[in-house]
Amino acid sequence: MPSAFQFQCHFVLIFLAASKGETRYLEVRDAGEDEPFLLLSEDLKRELSAGQIYRRSLRCIDMLSIEGQFTFTAEQPQLHCATFFIGEPEELITIDYDFVNIDCQGGDFLKVFDGWILKGEKFPSSLDHPLPTSQRYVDFCESGNIQRSIRSSQNVAMIFFRIHQPGNGFTVTVKKNTNLLPCNVISQTPSGRFTMVIPHQHRNCSFSIIYPVVIKISDLILGHLNGLFLKKPSAGCAGVGDFVELLGGTGLDPSKMFPLADLCHSFHGSAQMKIGCDNTVLRMVSSGKHINRVTFEYHQLDLQETENRKENSIEEFCFPSI
Repeated sequence: MPSAFQFQCHFVLIFLAASKGETRYLEVRDAGEDEPFLLLSEDLKRELSAGQIYRRSLRCIDMLSIEGQFTFTAEQPQLHCATFFIGEPEELITIDYDFVNIDCQGGDFLKVFDGWILKGEKFPSSLDHPLPTSQRYVDFCESGNIQRSIRSSQNVAMIFFRIHQPGNGFTVTVKKNTNLLPCNVISQTPSGRFTMVIPHQHRNCSFSIIYPVVIKISDLILGHLNGLFLKKPSAGCAGVGDFVELLGGTGLDPSKMFPLADLCHSFHGSAQMKIGCDNTVLRMVSSGKHINRVTFEYHQLDLQETENRKENSIEEFCFPSI
């Protein structure tokens, strides 16, 4: 059975895409199945290839992974609504307000958040985002016409809204922009390959995979010697300005996850680990003194792999009881 966190994330990414062509994914089986990510509908492909703007209505809780124009109109008071946006790792998301008709004085609000929040946990974490938390919110009722276009700092963003009066609502246009140096990423899929590069920048970058996974690091360049160190209370990469850590946990915020392994030094080869957590994060910490790069691939753990845990795996954390 999936955990509560997995179900929440799958609900956001999958269950709300139940109608044909309404997001990137065409058909949905059960939100707890192992491979829920499916193909873009053929009808939608034809529509987009013809240069048409994709349009549809928003639900109170919704998820979008495609460009287009989207409208929410309240049929009844809607007090706790959110739309989650996600792109490919190398994409940023721009949200433009086309039309807004809400009663700010009556308690309505419409806010964009630079990242995702689930149950109070943020991605990227406050340690990894370039802006303080207070500046990651853009409140329409405070900014009005001053800021009608908001761009995310990574491949995910979201809007929160509350509308009391039936008939009120808003329309937004969502666009994707290329991000030449992706930093913080939530993966749309349970498997893939990615190279993270931080060129002489003092920043932290996290790649989040909302699945138990096997992760294989094939190349790490930090400008140091070779080595791989499993995390211990008195060991690890403390005092090293540039390193990669593997984190695991049951929530969204990397800063609240458990550190499983540290990689302090460059190597070429293979370092593979099985991490049975609901969420796995590869996080690179960079001092800005080097061009740091890590290449890794990952795929979702299946039940047989969790039962056959061997060396070079993190066995003591996150695996379900057997």
